[in-house]
Amino acid sequence: MKVFLVEDEFVVREGIKNNVNWEAHGYDFCGEASDGELAYSMIQKLLPDIVITDIKMPFMDGLTLSKMIKAEYPWMEIILLTGYEDFQYAKEAIKIGISCYLSKPISGDNLLKEVDAVAERIQEQRQEREAAKRFEEEMKERTELEKQGLFRSLVTGGKTASDLIEAAKKLSLDLTALRYNILLLKVWSTRHDAFEYSNSVVKAEDGIKAVAEKHGALYFDLNVEGIALLFKADDDGALDENIETAVKELQQIFSEYHHIRYFGGIGQNVERLSEIPETFRWASRAFAHIYLTSDNGFLYGSEESLKSSKDEVTLSEIDPKHIDRKLIREFLRRGDQAEAAFFMMEFIKGMGESAIKSTMLRQYVAMDVYFCATEFVENELGLPRKALDERVEELSPEILSDEARTMEYLTKVLEQAVILREEDTRGHYKDVVKEALSYIEEHYAEENLSLNVLAAQVNVSPNHLSAVFRQQTGQPFIKYLTDYRMNEAKELLSRTNKKSNEIGLMVGYKDPHYFSYLFKKTQGVNPTQYRSRSFAESE
Repeated sequence: MKVFLVEDEFVVREGIKNNVNWEAHGYDFCGEASDGELAYSMIQKLLPDIVITDIKMPFMDGLTLSKMIKAEYPWMEIILLTGYEDFQYAKEAIKIGISCYLSKPISGDNLLKEVDAVAERIQEQRQEREAAKRFEEEMKERTELEKQGLFRSLVTGGKTASDLIEAAKKLSLDLTALRYNILLLKVWSTRHDAFEYSNSVVKAEDGIKAVAEKHGALYFDLNVEGIALLFKADDDGALDENIETAVKELQQIFSEYHHIRYFGGIGQNVERLSEIPETFRWASRAFAHIYLTSDNGFLYGSEESLKSSKDEVTLSEIDPKHIDRKLIREFLRRGDQAEAAFFMMEFIKGMGESAIKSTMLRQYVAMDVYFCATEFVENELGLPRKALDERVEELSPEILSDEARTMEYLTKVLEQAVILREEDTRGHYKDVVKEALSYIEEHYAEENLSLNVLAAQVNVSPNHLSAVFRQQTGQPFIKYLTDYRMNEAKELLSRTNKKSNEIGLMVGYKDPHYFSYLFKKTQGVNPTQYRSRSFAESE
């Protein structure tokens, strides 16, 4: 640790500097000054851990210097020296946050004893900060879940603006602005090996985060559903410019990876937090075109940009061959249940504004969507047709006679087929999670056990594992692992006499300070207190 001395008396200064073997005791005597004014600029440059300063000095006294240091560097510790027994100084020193207040003259041994005590406090505070930072990093997954919950609240409505702002504050997010807009984005690799996922898509996602931060947008990781960026500004011009510039920068990032596909849907500017569901609806309509095109790009959600060039129903449109079943199959393979209504709306509009008005075309479309869905259920999921039929009412003339009812029917068919796919996938991932839990049980004592390590072991991407692990266990991976390790630690504390640092090592924590911090954070008491309580209860 670095020590800096401020003392106007040359003899005293030389004595403190030379009569203590600073290096032998683990300190770097990094500098000295004869008054506070000279000292302050040197302290700014050298950044010592401990400042030893006299109180009475010309130009700038020790109390003034201490106030300035604590204002800019609150983590620095200060030891005050004085030959004046004045209680007012002591009161002022305590108020500033001085570590200790020593009367001169003081021997080198006594000064060193005080410096050692201060250094020990600094070390403890460092360890505490490092432990808190590591805990925060490890619990990022939980924070992401809370952010996802906030995003759902923003786009579904129902919560007051004050509730939303308060929830965002707890996540260190600022929702206040005069204009808002949403960009929904999905990025995926056309290659499927795990290395490509981690190497390319993760790098691209890091680029998206950097662009979002640069333009003041809030980043929401929606896992397998993609990414949402909430842009905010004080006027429409600034908001439009932010989005336009961000889109260009994102396209530049994606252009570096030729095997990456991407698509984004952008909503419309709104003025209030309560209107965010409306901009989300427009962004979702635009985003639904991800299943209607094989091109990369960004699409703005507006009547003009989403308008079909066909405004009349022609005989060619009534030809069932006109309906592109590949688009439906693409949605069934990759789409989300919540996107079904938006996809169907844009799919129908792609045939012309008045296409849905034709009863004959409605019949063709309804039958084609139904047969496409049953074919998907039978051929790709390996389920009988009745698995879908049991969930969807039978198509009837009454349904086909009404535009709204036909759209409801088509949406229901897609939704239920996607739900069957998700149930089938969950069944598959149940085995994956079972394998992951077994691996955790065998390897929890390894400090490097992480979501990425586990994902590589069970051969799925970290994003997918995170989502399915939470679905199956009800907990984020890191919380499950931490709880598992803590339970093992409690067992060892209760039935063995091993030291807490040994137990920490046995459950995956090489750093004893972090183990102790984490134990207290999660259990409410430190390991020693827990052991004492356990022994008391057993007696």
